[in-house]
Parts: sequence; C-alpha cells; structure tokens
Amino acid sequence: MRIRASLATAISLALLALCASPAAAAQAATTASPSGATASTAGAASSSPRARLLTHAASQESAASSPPFAKAVRSTDAPQGTIAEAPVPVPASEIPPAGRHLSADRVLEIAEALPKMRAVRKEYPGSYGGAYFKGPERWQVSFFSAKGAKEIGQVIIADASGRVLEQWTGFQVAWTMARGYPGAFGEHVNALYVWIPLCLLFFVPFFDWRRPFALLHLDLLVLLSFSVSLAFFNHAHIYASVPLTYPPLLYLLARMLALPRRRPGVRGALGQTAGSPAVGAPPAPRSTARPLRLLIPAPWLAIGIVSLLGFRIALNVTDANVIDVGYAGVIGASKVVHGDALYGHWPADNEHGDTYGPVNYEAYVPFEQIFGWSGTWDDLPAAHAASVFFDLLAVALLFLIGRRMRGPTLGIALAYAWVSFPFTLFALESDSNDTLVAVMILAALYFAGSPPVRGAFAALAGLTKFAPLALAPLLATHGLREDGDGWVGIRALRSRALALFLLAFLVTAAIVSIPALTHDSPNTIFQRTLVYQSNRGSPFSVWGLYGLPGPQLVVQLAALALAVALAVLPRRDDLVGLAAACAAVITAVQLGIDHWFYLYIPWFFPLVMIALLGCLDAPAARHPWAGERREADSFDRTHVFVQEPRGLRIASQ
Repeated sequence: MRIRASLATAISLALLALCASPAAAAQAATTASPSGATASTAGAASSSPRARLLTHAASQESAASSPPFAKAVRSTDAPQGTIAEAPVPVPASEIPPAGRHLSADRVLEIAEALPKMRAVRKEYPGSYGGAYFKGPERWQVSFFSAKGAKEIGQVIIADASGRVLEQWTGFQVAWTMARGYPGAFGEHVNALYVWIPLCLLFFVPFFDWRRPFALLHLDLLVLLSFSVSLAFFNHAHIYASVPLTYPPLLYLLARMLALPRRRPGVRGALGQTAGSPAVGAPPAPRSTARPLRLLIPAPWLAIGIVSLLGFRIALNVTDANVIDVGYAGVIGASKVVHGDALYGHWPADNEHGDTYGPVNYEAYVPFEQIFGWSGTWDDLPAAHAASVFFDLLAVALLFLIGRRMRGPTLGIALAYAWVSFPFTLFALESDSNDTLVAVMILAALYFAGSPPVRGAFAALAGLTKFAPLALAPLLATHGLREDGDGWVGIRALRSRALALFLLAFLVTAAIVSIPALTHDSPNTIFQRTLVYQSNRGSPFSVWGLYGLPGPQLVVQLAALALAVALAVLPRRDDLVGLAAACAAVITAVQLGIDHWFYLYIPWFFPLVMIALLGCLDAPAARHPWAGERREADSFDRTHVFVQEPRGLRIASQ
C-alpha cells in the first residue's frame, strides 16, 4: 500500500509540475430519506446556513423516493457533522414534541392547505404526507406518491410562528440547487456590488471609442450576457434561466467557427506562420487585421491583474464555500493516497463524487497531503488551496500564450480578461474543479508546437472531465494539413508528429489511470462515470427541462461531426485557429449535454479570448514595450520546414 501511495503522489506531483512550469515543458440520500436530506447533509458542516446545502451536479437527481418514516437519518457511514439537520421523521400527534411549538398534525394541516400542494396532490391520487424535524427551529413536510416511489412536494415551516418558509414541487423537490438559495454557488460574488463592477472592469479596457460598434464589443457583451441567466437562476426561475443560456452559446459557436477559416498568409504549424515568411518564399501579405487597442495602457492592466488576484485570493479564503465538486476532489485524493478503490463506496454526503476522471482526484493529492482532510465536509482548506493554485496557473498560461503570439501586451490583456471576468471568480468562489479543465486545455495550446507534450495534456484534460476528449482529434491533427506542395519529407514528418501525439496520449492516459485500475475494473469505472452521467436527468438543459431526447441526440451527433470536421478540414493552423476551433468544439459539446451549469463557462472562455484578441494585429508602439512586435512577429513559435536547393531545412520560429 505504501508503494501504491508513493506512486500516486509521484503522479500527482508530476501533473502539477507540468502545469506549473509551462515554459519549461449523486444521489444525495438513501432511498429511505426525503430529498431535504440533500440540502441539509451538505450544509450542516458549515457554521452558517450556506448553500453548501446545495450539492452541485453529481448528487441531486433523485434524492427522495421512499416512505417518510423508513429511517431517521443516513447511514452511519456519514460523519455526524454532516447529518445534523437531516430530516428526522416525527410520528403523527396533536401534542407538540418537547421543545417545539407546533405538533406534527398541525404542520401537516398547514402544508395540506397550501394551494400549490393541493394542486400537486390532485395529480397523484392516493398521495400522503409526513412531518419531519428540520433542525431545531423548522419543520419539513414531504408529500409522496401513493406507493412512496416519488416525493412530489415539500414544505418548510417555521416552528415558532407556523409561517411557511418554502414550498417546492416538481424537480425543485430533489434538485435543491434549483431553489435559489442565496450564495449557493459563488457566495458573495453574486452580490450586485461585486458582480457589476467586475463586468465593467472586464469590458471597459477593451472598448474602442473610435469604433463603438466593433464586433469585439458585441463578443464581450455576449460573454457577459450569461449574467442574465444566472440572475434568474439565483431567484429560482429555472424556466427562464435555462433557455437564456442557449443564445450566447449559439452565438459563440458561430463566432468561433468563423475564425478558423484559412486565410492567405496563414500556414500550419509545419508550414510557414503568419508574419514570418520562410526563406526563399514570397513576402506574406500585409495584415489587414485592425490593431488591438486598449483603452487602459497595458502597464496599468498589469497592476490591475495583481490587484484583482489579491482580491480573488482573499475572497476565496474568507468567503468561498466548497461545493460537492471540490469536496469530491479531496475525497478522491485521500483514496488515492491510502490505496483505496477510487470508484464506488463514497461517503453518503457525496455518494456520486466519483463521476470524474482519475486526473481530477490525482491533482488534489498534493493539497490533501499538505493541508490534510478531517474526513468531514468542513472548510476543506485543501480544496481552497487547489482552487487558488489552478486559478493562478490559468492566469500564467494565458499570459505566456499571449506573449508568444503577440508580445507582452496581448499576454497581459488575456491574463487581465481572466481575472476580471466574473464567471471565473464564480468558479473560484465555488471551489470547483472546472478551472483545472481550462488549465489542461491551455497547457495543450501552449505546447501546440510539440506533438508529444500536446498529446500528454490532451489526455490529462480528457481524464479530468470527459468532455475535453472531444478535442483529441483536433489537437492530434494540429499542423498536419497538406500545403499543396506534395513534399515527401514533410509527409513523413507529419506522420511522425501524429504518431508522437498518439503515443504520448496513450502513455499518459495509462500512467494516470494506474491508481484507478489497481482496484477498479474498466466496467466499474465506466458505470460510475459515463453511464451515471448519461442516465441521470437534469432540469439544467432544455433537453431535460422540456423532455427533448430526440433533438438532443441530433445536437450531440452534430457536435461529434463538428469535432471530426474541424480536425480534418483545412483551417488556419496558428494558435488563433486552434483556440477558436477548440472553443467551437467545447461549446458544441456543451449545447448537447444533459446538465449545463455556469461553472462550465471557464472551459471555453479563455479559448474564446485567445481567438478574439489574438486575431487582432499587434498594438502600435506607444508604451515601454515598443519592440514587442519584433519580438513576437508570429502567432505560434514552432518549427518551420523550408525547401532549399539542397533539400529540406528546419528553421525555428
């Protein structure tokens, strides 16, 4: 066991070393518990009524499906601190229990009289209700269908006054995250006094007053328009919030598909790159792209990056709540270190936290080792530290990618966009693992000129969360397109590059899968991850909200076809084209999934910004970095193959 733990720790440290040095290389309750247990068990570990009460995607689907008096609390496997407010059944009686103002019969009468509950009970003849203690000051009344197969309604009542605090029907019974509890995700970042200034800080520096109707302005506003959907979500208006996410996703998909089109003078990674013609080749046509104009000078933006990073870290330390996704990372890291089975037998308060790839859990190992884990859903300092580290990695990678493409100004602009965009702070404040996905994809872009390193990061991204596997064909064929010259030597080099990518992808996937495959069969992993994700229903997509399996299948097949098409059809092979194509694939995949959430925006946001800002020309020399255009006169520093009278020469860009 000690050997396996050492191996797991070594793998995790290697993963973080690769990311940290880019320039160098669920169901929430047992079947006998009402769905209120989902909220309470998750939140009881907090010292305040945070909406850690609401677990995120993995553990919400069908929490309550059995008669109300079958069991008082969860399995004893759950830590005591996590079940303090779990619904406790109370037998029918007209006498208030000790320490209570209301009796079980009285709270049932209050709940049964509500028009909303009467309406839903008419739809389920023979339904019945049960009363529960919900903490020391509240009651919960749950209504079940005739055979107890489904919880159809839920009411929360104040014990002291008999006032109805909450009443829920439909999917909001089981999906407590759909109830609009304040601070459920992101805590105080949702406050208008935080969100609106961030929106302004994000938009204003890129505003060009000379061209007020520039398309870039619309692009940035579309990115911010997810805020409208989030506002409805925060107020529990799911039938408004869900449809409002699709117009910006569709716009971004169309916009990203327009950018990878091959343009004169833009060649692949194995051909000449824009702005740096090969020896003996005719001069590249003069760029017609408009310059990147920043309303605020880049040195001031650099100061803004430092200030906003300090703000983000301080907010994470003092205000953020760890949702079930971050909690799952810490649990998985503990399992890896102790040599336990990674899939199956998870704690009751995060029963389906094993729905991600093994890299997700391995990436948390160093933080779990440094900060430890108490075994309960407490403040989880390891999850906080991991989230901050992933956030810093994303900022660093964006700067390095921008600097490589156009010089320090673009690097600063991209890094600033990340730290000022409110949805990246939303992910940081939720301490989710979604920034890790962005980091792996950005690392693959940074090492785009190296097929084996690109292949390794493609595997790491896909085995963190599985959606980025759709990028594998695109990343595999990057820079491998024919230039129309028919050089046999270049064809051979292309084949070698593809082979190196595939070999690195497979070797990396095999290595990071060792901790999982040591204890779990491939079938177990498949059932606990992809099968579970595909079978669970969710109201957080139009497909689940309105029941549209047929159209959803069409969209999913179209996303698959798009991923293959972008991998094989001619397109610009610089970093702009690669980022835009990756963003298009990720967006298309998200359009077809069952469960979409705002934490997924950071998956494609940095790619979108690289494509939008990278396609602009280098800025005029009006600041201390006057020579930056000469330093970064190509989109992608890589190898260029040049034909000379004596044969093929490899030049470095």
